Amino acid sequence: MKLTIGFSPCPNDTYIFEAMVNKNIDTEGIDFDVYMEDVETLNEWSLQGKLDITKLSYGVFPLVAHQYQILNTGSALGQGVGPLLIAPPGWHDISVTETTIAIPGKNTTAHLLFSNAYPMAQKKIFISYEKIEQFVTEEKGLGVIIHENRFTYQEKGLVCLKDLGHHWESTTGKPIPLGGIMIKKEFDNDLKQTIDRILLRSLQYANHHPNPISPFIIQHAQEMSPDVMLQHIKLYVNDFSLHLGATGREAILTLLSKASFTSEQFSEAIFVKSA
Repeated sequence: MKLTIGFSPCPNDTYIFEAMVNKNIDTEGIDFDVYMEDVETLNEWSLQGKLDITKLSYGVFPLVAHQYQILNTGSALGQGVGPLLIAPPGWHDISVTETTIAIPGKNTTAHLLFSNAYPMAQKKIFISYEKIEQFVTEEKGLGVIIHENRFTYQEKGLVCLKDLGHHWESTTGKPIPLGGIMIKKEFDNDLKQTIDRILLRSLQYANHHPNPISPFIIQHAQEMSPDVMLQHIKLYVNDFSLHLGATGREAILTLLSKASFTSEQFSEAIFVKSA
């Protein structure tokens, strides 16, 4: 059997998926056609149901819950992992609601968390996440940064106006659900559990490998140093990545409620049943 699978080139994703897609582990007879794209592209593709298995922002899940379920392994949740609202130096007293804000995609969790903190902000534009630092550096407005930019924005003299993840944690008491791995609902439960099992095996392989920054991770990463890659992995890959558990699931349901996820949708099985 061959399935299509999509994830981003970010170190946390390549770290998790490397052993699985390169068959360094037992994939139980399943082959994978791999599509490596930025998360906003994957979000857009999910609206079309393009891939069998895909990394997605939890912010887009309400729009695709009719055709995808959330796997128990591979998610990015935690404390201190949320997006940051940044500004050029000297912009500390700027009005967020009256300033142009660059956000990494309309259907991203970053947009949902920003809107949760600043519901009145209207002047939003959506651009690829790796272009946001430059947008802010050129003083075109404010920006919401994710991924490795959390570790590099200060080098460019930029300042953090608000930690959107901290705002989420302080107002909900929950860890921040950023993204997860989804699988088509049309597959039978045995196959879904098999993919969960393979994904867990792949992550465990990575966790026990003596060199966490492999050539595969380096090959696909955006321009960043090995130290930044390692910080990236340590920030976004944790116990929630191994298994969501009750706490992770509650955090995701809380986020979905902020996105006007209806009671009817909540009644559906949005998580793959654990084996």
